[in-house]
Amino acid sequence: MSKSLNILFLCTHNSARSILAEALLNDMGGDKFRAFSAGSSARENQPPNPLALKALQGAGISTEGLSSKSRDVFTTPDSPKMDLVITVCDNAAGEVCPFWPGQPATAHWGYADPSEVKGSDEECLAAFRQTMLLIQQRMRLLVNLPLTGINTLTLQNEVRNLSKA
Repeated sequence: MSKSLNILFLCTHNSARSILAEALLNDMGGDKFRAFSAGSSARENQPPNPLALKALQGAGISTEGLSSKSRDVFTTPDSPKMDLVITVCDNAAGEVCPFWPGQPATAHWGYADPSEVKGSDEECLAAFRQTMLLIQQRMRLLVNLPLTGINTLTLQNEVRNLSKA
């Protein structure tokens, strides 16, 4: 694969983990990757979780253009063709996925939902920062994979192996 890879991160509501993953990969991936995010049950007009945005901003990562949206926007003929679809929450991983044009590679990287943490504002923000750091560790491995000449099956196996990292 010599062009940039389009990667879609899926979660249930597309408000926290998938948003974090999209922003992190777009920040770290250079011209090798284009990241997107969506939700299997995204709520109409729901903004990203403010604590996800705050965690990203605190790390110096742009939040411009981030929005919660349904995965359906990526199944239309005029949507960007995905090379890889990664679920980042266990709920989305267990759902029946739509048909993705081009039959992209798939993987699951499960993370605990930081929005489930109860406590002070600082404790809740710390949960988002911790999730962001965990995602960032995998992103470092992903962006350093040798992608030249890799086929879809090999990409899928390599990215699935990163779930064990």
